[in-house]
Amino acid sequence: MFSFKDLKKSVGWYCNLLGIPHNSDSVESPVYNIPITYETGLTLDDHTLDHDFRFEPSNNVLFNFYVKDIDEAYKFIKGNNIRIVKEIERIGDFAYFNFQDPDGNVLMICNS
Repeated sequence: MFSFKDLKKSVGWYCNLLGIPHNSDSVESPVYNIPITYETGLTLDDHTLDHDFRFEPSNNVLFNFYVKDIDEAYKFIKGNNIRIVKEIERIGDFAYFNFQDPDGNVLMICNS
């Protein structure tokens, strides 16, 4: 779980990124669980109940997404005007790049 300034905006952004439909009317503070059908979940939290919380986006990669085609993923991210903070790096058969969510948290996409 990590933090966001605008939960509804972030839910929309992550659902679009993952190709998951959502209804913004169902998003209620303080947390929203992205409906992922795998063992690992994705919970977004705006910390509205934690009055001492101070938001600071992560400059380090929080987690990564695996894709079959790194170049298609890169085109998708660029085509959605998402800020790329590290261009594709290729190490043998492995490749990855880093990008930011709307709150400045750094994420990674790498090939599987």
